[in-house]
Amino acid sequence: MRGKNTRKTARKVRPVGAVSITHPPSLGNFEITHSTRLRFIVGAALLDLPVTYQNLLDLILFLASATAPYDVFTSVKVRAVEMWAAPLLGSAVTTTLRFVGETAGSVGSLRTVTDTSMGIEPAHVRAKPGPNTLTSMFQVSSGAVAFDLTCPAGTVVDVELSYKNLPGQAVLAQNPSVAATVGILAYRGLDGLAQATSKFTTAVSPQV
Repeated sequence: MRGKNTRKTARKVRPVGAVSITHPPSLGNFEITHSTRLRFIVGAALLDLPVTYQNLLDLILFLASATAPYDVFTSVKVRAVEMWAAPLLGSAVTTTLRFVGETAGSVGSLRTVTDTSMGIEPAHVRAKPGPNTLTSMFQVSSGAVAFDLTCPAGTVVDVELSYKNLPGQAVLAQNPSVAATVGILAYRGLDGLAQATSKFTTAVSPQV
């Protein structure tokens, strides 16, 4: 029995000098990711304003020249949208948020969330896109509608977004800037328009 056990033990012993060498460990992806909550104030009443993925990617821009801003990120997904609107005394206001698929190939939650307020308490809406809908997934810049808004002037709109930036891609913003400071980061409103014509102001600056 002792001899049998000795043979088994001998078979388990690794020869001296036998070293296992592996290749360098694999690396994760090199993309830049950013999650944020951006705030906007509505300057004029909106009726079914479509907010596209292009609009969402144009929110954060790199000013490569005085007139040609580029998107800092190349894809975006919506985590949530929240709105507050205060009525004038003795009146009522309504805010409406819709996750709808108005462009072929981009299906939203087909969901409408609305609130009406009277008196001094603001109308308040907060909603997330449905799970496994394209709005809840990363999308590249396009004219497909992520959601649309109906709200009065003075409404505060928050959007919670996740961004990704893939190396080697450059996406020009849909609208040029005017006499912008070259080399800085800047912001735009949810309608994607330049500051002079946008219906939105941001809570941070500069806005171009």
